[in-house]
Amino acid sequence: MRDQDQQFFDSFMLVIGILIGVTVGLFFLARAIAIDTQGEFVRADPRVKAEIDARIKPVGQVVLLGDEALAEAQAAAAAAPAPVDMPLTGAQVFNQNCYICHAAPGVGGAPVIGDAAQWADRIAQGIDVLNDHALNGYQGSTGFMPAKGGFPALSDQEVVDAVQYMVDQVQQNGAEPAAQ
Repeated sequence: MRDQDQQFFDSFMLVIGILIGVTVGLFFLARAIAIDTQGEFVRADPRVKAEIDARIKPVGQVVLLGDEALAEAQAAAAAAPAPVDMPLTGAQVFNQNCYICHAAPGVGGAPVIGDAAQWADRIAQGIDVLNDHALNGYQGSTGFMPAKGGFPALSDQEVVDAVQYMVDQVQQNGAEPAAQ
């Protein structure tokens, strides 16, 4: 009985193998026929040609003085609105610049934002002194503060807003309010 089962299994696997081989062969034959015939029709379609032309068109062109295209380009450039330069808020300035030194654990003697003990003596000097040190720089016994935190592109108002933001964070943790 076992020989008959083995013979049946071998014959069954042979038939399955032949069917799989025929299927794969038919797939590749159909694909080859489709590439040869369908490809020609697709490339002849005017919409496909227009899309291909749009993808491969030149990025720029040569324009000489006096050309009409130059006048059109200048008019388009003049009509474009100028970008608006928005000042950053105190929180934005802190998160983009000041956190480098004022985030825990503090770099170069910089007081950590929100640490009332480290800020108490500084806040006691008044907000005007803090703003002056932030804007013009300061060399103290505990460290060095470069002018505008080392970011000269910041406006004075942005630096003042960042100082106020840091003082507000400290005051939320229980330090004395800054003297005006």
